[in-house]
Amino acid sequence: MANDRPATLGALKAAKIAVLPVRQELRNNLIAKIRAGERLFPGVVGYDDTVIPQLQNAILSGQDIILLGERGQAKSRIIRALTSLLDEWTPVLAGCEIPENPYAPITPLGRQIIEEQGDNAPVVWAHRDDRYGEKLATPDITIADLIGEVDPIKVAEGRYLSDAFTIHYGLIPHTNRGIFAVNELPDLSERIQVGLLNVMEERDVQIRGHKIRLPLDVLVVATANPEDYTNRGRIITPLKDRYGAQIRTHYPQTIEAEVAIMEAESSHLAGDEDIEVVVPDYMKQIIAEITRLARRSPDVNQRSGVSVRASVADYEAMIANATRRAIRLGDHVAVPRISDLAFIMPSLQGKVELETVEEGKDEQILDRLVQGAVVATFNRVIGDADMDVVIDAFRSGRSVETGEAKGAGEYQRLLTEIDGLAEVVGEITRDERPQVQASAIEFVLEGLHLNKRLNKDRVSGRALYRG
Repeated sequence: MANDRPATLGALKAAKIAVLPVRQELRNNLIAKIRAGERLFPGVVGYDDTVIPQLQNAILSGQDIILLGERGQAKSRIIRALTSLLDEWTPVLAGCEIPENPYAPITPLGRQIIEEQGDNAPVVWAHRDDRYGEKLATPDITIADLIGEVDPIKVAEGRYLSDAFTIHYGLIPHTNRGIFAVNELPDLSERIQVGLLNVMEERDVQIRGHKIRLPLDVLVVATANPEDYTNRGRIITPLKDRYGAQIRTHYPQTIEAEVAIMEAESSHLAGDEDIEVVVPDYMKQIIAEITRLARRSPDVNQRSGVSVRASVADYEAMIANATRRAIRLGDHVAVPRISDLAFIMPSLQGKVELETVEEGKDEQILDRLVQGAVVATFNRVIGDADMDVVIDAFRSGRSVETGEAKGAGEYQRLLTEIDGLAEVVGEITRDERPQVQASAIEFVLEGLHLNKRLNKDRVSGRALYRG
C-alpha cells in the first residue's frame, strides 16, 4: 500500500476521498469496465450471452443475487470474481471490530472513536480481496455465526449484558462494506434463514435483547442447486423474495466451451521436464463429448448433474496414462490414444452418479458413453473421407493389434502396409512424429469399428482389428 494514502480522518477529508455504498461502488466500476470493453470474469467460459448479461443487470440494479444451478457450473467462481468490481483499496476506520466507513461508523465503538478523536481518528486501507466473506451452509450454523452474540468473556470482564460493547459480531457484520456469500443456501436451517431477513431488507441486524440496529452495507449473494431449491423446498418464501435477481446457470452449451474449460482447469503436473505432452484435438473432443453424453443419458442421475469437473478429471487421467507410457518406453513425447481411455474409468466413476442399475452393469454403461463419444467425434472429424481403400485392406485378411503399452514405432509400419491409411492419417494431423501418428491410427481404427466397418476383439488390454 502506498505511503501517501491518508492515515487519519482529517487527511481523508482534506483529500476529498469519497466512500460510496458497496452497491454504488460495484455499479460504477462495472460501468467503467463495460465502457472500456474489459472482460468481466476471466476464466468463466460459455456465459457471455446468457449468465453474464443477467449478472450485469443485477449489479446495475443494486440487487442481491442468487445463482441457481447444478454442481460444477462455476457459481462459486462467479461470486468470488465479483470482488474485481470493488475499488482496489478503500479506507476503513482503524481499531474497530468490523470494517467501518470513517465518515459514518455504525457500531458503538466506531462512533466512540470518532467522538473522542475526531479528525485524528486513524484510518487504514483494506484491499478488495479482504472485503469478501463466504460460508458454506450447513445445518449446524447458528445465528451467532452469521450475525453475532453476546461475548461471555466481555461480560466476565465486568460489562453488563445490556452493554452494546459486550457483543461479538458474526460473519456478515465482519463483511460490512463488502460482499458476503452463502453457498448451498437451501441447506441453511429455516430458523437461520429467518435471521437473514432483516439483513437483506432493512439492512440491519438485531442481537438477542439488545436494542441495537446495525445498518450494514453489504451485498448478499448465494448459490443453490435446483434439486434442493425446488424439490426439498428449503428456501423459505420470505427469504427468496428478498433476492432481487435469481440467475440460472448452465453447463457449457458447445463442445468448444467444454474443451476450453477442461484445458484451463486441468493441472499439468511438472514431473519430467524432458517429456512434452501433446494432446490431439480429437482426443480433447472425445473427453468433452463423454461428459456431454452423460448429461443426456437416462442411465445417469440428471438431478445431481454431471459437473465440468468430470471432464477435467478424465482429461488429467488420460494425460497421466500417456505420460506413464512415455516414461516406460523412454519417449520424449506423450500423446494420448484411444487405448488410454480405459484408464479414465476411475475418474469417471467418481464424477457420474448412475441411476439404480444391476450390480456390475455400471462399467458397461460408462463404456457405452466412451464409445458414443468416440464415434461422434470420429464422424465429426473425418466427415465424408473415403475409407473404402483402408477397409478393403482388412477384407483381404489383414489384422492390426493395438494397445496402450505398444510403442509408437510399431504403428509406423502400418502406414505403408495398409493402403489408404497414411492418407487418412494425413487428413487428421500434419504432425509426423510417430507418437502423434500412432494416436491418429488408433482413432481411425476405433472409429471404423464403431461405425461397424471393422471387427474388434479385446484380449488382455489389447485390441485386434480385423475385416
